[in-house]
Amino acid sequence: MAKNPLKIMDTILRDAHQSQAATRMRIEDMLPALPLLDSIGYWSLECWGGATFDVCMRFLNEDPWERLRTLKKGLPNTKLQMLLRGQNILGYRHYADDIVEAFCKKSIENGIDVVRIFDALNDTRNMEAAMKFVKEYGGMVEAAISYTKSPVHNEEYFVKLAMKLESMGADTICIKDMANLLLPYDAYSLVKKLKENVGVPIHLHTHNTTGTGDMTNLMAAQAGVDIVDCALSPLANGTAQPATESMVATLQGTSRDTGFDLQKLSEAAAHFRGVAEKLDVSPKVLKVDTNTLLYQVPGGMLSNLISQLKQAKAEEKYYDVLAEVPRVRKDFGYPPLVTPTSQIVGSQAVLNVLSGERYKMITKESKGLLRGEYGQLPAPVNEEVRKKAIGDAEVITCRPADLLEPELEKLRAECKEKGIGKCEEDYLSYALFPQVAQKFLDWRDHPHQEAPEAPKAAPAAAPAPVAAPKADDNTPRTLVVEDLTNGNF
Repeated sequence: MAKNPLKIMDTILRDAHQSQAATRMRIEDMLPALPLLDSIGYWSLECWGGATFDVCMRFLNEDPWERLRTLKKGLPNTKLQMLLRGQNILGYRHYADDIVEAFCKKSIENGIDVVRIFDALNDTRNMEAAMKFVKEYGGMVEAAISYTKSPVHNEEYFVKLAMKLESMGADTICIKDMANLLLPYDAYSLVKKLKENVGVPIHLHTHNTTGTGDMTNLMAAQAGVDIVDCALSPLANGTAQPATESMVATLQGTSRDTGFDLQKLSEAAAHFRGVAEKLDVSPKVLKVDTNTLLYQVPGGMLSNLISQLKQAKAEEKYYDVLAEVPRVRKDFGYPPLVTPTSQIVGSQAVLNVLSGERYKMITKESKGLLRGEYGQLPAPVNEEVRKKAIGDAEVITCRPADLLEPELEKLRAECKEKGIGKCEEDYLSYALFPQVAQKFLDWRDHPHQEAPEAPKAAPAAAPAPVAAPKADDNTPRTLVVEDLTNGNF
């Protein structure tokens, strides 16, 4: 038996299909495999959070809370894990602390055991409320480092950040490599350093976008990482995680042997092969794309840029935009490119190129980022750009959520006034996604209404439509969309 078995979290029920099939797997496709998944011995199964919550209501006519309860019932022996965007919860803005508290409480009550909490800027102030409330209500806090590369993001930065998160009460630390930028030898070195400086388990999350994911996981295992993320093979690789079966087979007979039964994994994979066929996964999401290493642009962000340029009939500007992304990122203080900062930086780069003058048009979100509405940026910003964007407006230096009044009571009253929702979970759905939840709850609670037609799974490379800018238009316009089609959550 292995002296130090590598533990695995499988993403088949969440990030795998979010990354490859726009999060369109239904609960009915999961149910037949639950007894088998529960018997494998995973450290946890990621099954909730990220884009699942929104997509359940918006496209699948499913109640996300009911999905969670169903999964809990079907997986009694395995920890259930979710992804939470800190103060953004599962949405695209900061919510007041009372909503963060209620959401954490209800998530744990309904079946979540482990909550992976991250912030796009690695601003720990945006993680503290969620971490505190998850602990308070009996959940396990997995605090995540959003991994990226820049002049300020080096090994020392990430080790200090991990030590800070441990001091804030993290039960595990996750290296969240959303764009597959963490190369194998860098992973070995970073994990070694973290193991020397942090006492809690280290969990590595990567994708296989650049084709290095398996090697990164293997080198991290050699360095002593405690847990890695993998996905069962039918929805693995490409923009999703490396395949579970490959990792298990590689480590058999070594000191990191997982102890998993390959036959059981094969049976589970057989089920999900049928599901993958139904989801109609685009071959584009399975291709190795090393452009990510050159431009540090995650796969989902690339597809957004292409879509914006197509609508502007300016596809020939693609490489100009790719070259502009790092320049905008530098001006904005080197934010990691993960939701929502990837969309903000990408959209601004498109505007800069298409308008023929840098920052002639500035999106509302870019202004908010430069003003500090999203939190502390990792490095100093270009003050000329900030002045152009926000003028003499005061820059927010406190925790942004400190400026928010409690919201939940008002939202509960709104629901009652509109005659929607029956319980606290419904009110939280409405708090996060008011329009989507209102439509869904109205349909759910009035069965005579015909169900909205659920769109067929969109390939992960085809993002939601965006407004294309016109080069001669001086009006600032927003290009940021709720991009549910990539795996960068």
